[in-house]
Amino acid sequence: MRIALVDSGIGMLSTAAALHAARPDADLYLSMDPDHMPWGRRTPEQVIDRAVAGARAALDAAGSLDAVVVPCNTASVHGLNRLRTELEPDIPVIGTVPAIKPAAAAGTPIAVWSTEATTSSAYQKRLVETFARDVAVTQVACKGLAEAVESADPALISDAVAYAASLTPPEVRGVVLGCTHYDLVGEEISKALSGRADLFTADRAVAAQTLRRMGATDEAGEGSPEATPADRPGRVTVLASGRPAQLPPAALTYPAGRSLLPH
Repeated sequence: MRIALVDSGIGMLSTAAALHAARPDADLYLSMDPDHMPWGRRTPEQVIDRAVAGARAALDAAGSLDAVVVPCNTASVHGLNRLRTELEPDIPVIGTVPAIKPAAAAGTPIAVWSTEATTSSAYQKRLVETFARDVAVTQVACKGLAEAVESADPALISDAVAYAASLTPPEVRGVVLGCTHYDLVGEEISKALSGRADLFTADRAVAAQTLRRMGATDEAGEGSPEATPADRPGRVTVLASGRPAQLPPAALTYPAGRSLLPH
């Protein structure tokens, strides 16, 4: 089983870790793009081209793929249709959507933490109107947080989290992490919010959807019992703008990154 994850940087780690936990036998191809990051500052056409290039690099490295996952909201918005046109139906392509729907289900005020570009996007506005019409929603532009997480600099992360927390009203009881980078610092975010809000991420849902699209789930929707940790451990292959690479040092500062190392 071979699964590619395509993103500009280490924001893919939480989804990769969720897939690895569900199917430890799966070979994961982490196709990052350090030469052109961050994608959020690029035009839609450039993002599409980079996402397609990342998927092609993973396909070339793997020889064949059972799924391509795009664990990035920006790339999902702009590149998903093109990737599906090029790869499906042979290879299912799974995108990432902020977990606004489950966060709004409780009916209490929520906040959506996302990048400055995503916060002002028509895409996020439509998600809020569709799934959170009946609850109070505060959209928080997390200035510099994705970049801080990518750098793994504790001081930068602390400052960026504190800034976003200061923009989050005290009555908020659910916070949607609308950028996959933010998943990696969930503990810091919870502390900054004094534990008063539940965090909603998309990593496990994306992993589960990937396995469903591959037909690799049992009747309960869990990872297929055909593969257990006793089977051959899955390999993790890292590509840096198409070149063979290792996990970047910043990735190993996070539990999700360390979980992908050979045991």
